Amino acid sequence: MRIPYTGPLPPPIIIPPSANTPAGATHALSQLLSTRSDNGRQDESNKTVLLTGAGISVASGLADYRGTGGTYTLNKTYRPIYYNEFISNHEARKRYWARSFLGWTNLNRARPNDAHFAVKHLGEMGILSSVITQNVDSFHSMAHPGLATVELHGYLRSLVCIHCHNELPRYEFQNSLSSLNPSWAAFLEEMLAVGAFDSENPEERRAKGLKSNPDGDVDVPNAPYTTFRYPACPTCLQTPPILADGTRGKVKVDNDGAWSETSTAGVLKPAVVMFGESIATPVKSAAEEAIDGAAKVLVVGSSLATYSAWRLVKKAKQQGKPIGILNLGGVRGEETFYADVTPGNSGRLGTRCNQSATKILPMVVQRLHRRAEEEQRVGEEVLRDVEPYESTPTRTSP
Repeated sequence: MRIPYTGPLPPPIIIPPSANTPAGATHALSQLLSTRSDNGRQDESNKTVLLTGAGISVASGLADYRGTGGTYTLNKTYRPIYYNEFISNHEARKRYWARSFLGWTNLNRARPNDAHFAVKHLGEMGILSSVITQNVDSFHSMAHPGLATVELHGYLRSLVCIHCHNELPRYEFQNSLSSLNPSWAAFLEEMLAVGAFDSENPEERRAKGLKSNPDGDVDVPNAPYTTFRYPACPTCLQTPPILADGTRGKVKVDNDGAWSETSTAGVLKPAVVMFGESIATPVKSAAEEAIDGAAKVLVVGSSLATYSAWRLVKKAKQQGKPIGILNLGGVRGEETFYADVTPGNSGRLGTRCNQSATKILPMVVQRLHRRAEEEQRVGEEVLRDVEPYESTPTRTSP
């Protein structure tokens, strides 16, 4: 289940102590990620699974939760919508979809950043086995479609009906929202015209009357959310589903096609795991298998404040696997992940870096590339030295 941790986070522990600079962090992470065994040979069983959070997408212009400019840092009263509230409350859905309607434009035009493409390169180098992401922005699948990715908390690119379970592309839904809410669509165009979404700085967006939150949520204080309308599931509208009690559901819409409160089916929700909602068993199993199948875990851009992610790292630690964390700010329970790491550790037994992923991961890729090129050069020189001896004909006695 996706449950947020609201307690205070500890200050970051830097391991090894030399990882307190970008160069030191790059070295320590390179040590952790190396797929070389103790005898210097490539070890395919020594790969790392990456676990990412909202912090890796901040450089793409998206809000995070607990970073220096995060929602919980700047807005102490922020509370995300919970699953039970969404499925049971028509007014709550109006508010959610109005804010999502405004936030989707910025999320849809945002793109993966250098950290995501560094992940791609690490996958191509054979260093990563897979990625588990808590993010719902689809940036990992955009940046590295060839590297297996488990989207632990779902994705915003689609919607899913809570009754018939069919999916609907978000762009189709967004167009319907525009048609049903012309005044809101005009307001959105006005905000785009004045550049309200151009800045990545949350304070600048607030000055323009907007509060940007994670997962494509934009709050406009005192906005008339109750006037917002949203469409019904087109599949349920055409063929009302059989409900859990055995009766056939009914889907009613107004003259414009907006979902009516007299309906008992046809409610669409984002294809994300909302707070308080259980993660689907296949997704949960895929994430656990990714942990079981890797030799190490590297956490990037996550405070592990959500239990569904924290428990995966705890599982890896219980299996005796080295843990790496690259995150700005504290991480839930991080002291327990490094309690048994020896003082002389250079990073291979575990590392904790309080640095920017967008800056450090590309540096790690460059360092590992140079190491691989140097090893290849040395190997070729050894082969050239050996070949003359192997090609010399052996004399036989008369």
